[in-house]
Amino acid sequence: MPPITFTDEDFKGVDYRQQDDPMVIAVDIDRFTIRKTLVDQGSSVDILYCKTFKAMRMAEAKMMPYDDHVVGFSGERVGTKGYIDLYTTFREGKSTRTIKIRYLVIDANTSYNILLGRPSINRLMAIVSTPHLAMKFPSRSGDILTVHVDQKEARECYAESLRVEPLRADTSPLRVRKSSRKKRSPRKDRPREIEPTMALVDLDPRATEDRLEAREELRRVPLLDKEHSTVVGTALAVVEAEIMHAALKKNIDMFA
Repeated sequence: MPPITFTDEDFKGVDYRQQDDPMVIAVDIDRFTIRKTLVDQGSSVDILYCKTFKAMRMAEAKMMPYDDHVVGFSGERVGTKGYIDLYTTFREGKSTRTIKIRYLVIDANTSYNILLGRPSINRLMAIVSTPHLAMKFPSRSGDILTVHVDQKEARECYAESLRVEPLRADTSPLRVRKSSRKKRSPRKDRPREIEPTMALVDLDPRATEDRLEAREELRRVPLLDKEHSTVVGTALAVVEAEIMHAALKKNIDMFA
């Protein structure tokens, strides 16, 4: 694997005031360019959402049966429709890299069209830099290709994921290159029925509603200084609290 590095030149179109946007890119599958593709290093599977599968007009006969469930971050289980192998192309200008990805097809209400997890990232031999909002990987010839996040679209996806109402049935998740953005329909034309949004990929620590709170009293413990600290429960035994405090300080480089 050739060396991959990131420099200041890789900061393209990045808002330096806000650099924790999700990695949202576009990929090519068949004759479609599919935007709103989320690159999620925390996912152990690659997911093609059912709405995208239907919009691509693929025959369900191409989908292989799969009965297992996908377990989300909070332990919820989501059933799968099956899986399908698709050649997926990543593009930087005229340079491309195509790999075969096995997607699990899942019927879930989400603002994304595809979720790329660790299997496809590793097959691509890609390195993701969240500060640069960019992903680099080697081409077949050994050159290093770079795919940048569309930061505006990434923020639109994030904002959409915070809403609980489902996406409109007449909205296609696929966009042709250089297509113009259609005007939104009036609010009265949107479905009034409210459904819960699947938490499989829409969880984000910036959401402030309905946050969980501890039942017991908490005490603050410093990590580096007073500004860099955390809290632990007072119900912990003294020895356990000391062990936890030491472990947190030892692994402080793992925390944002």
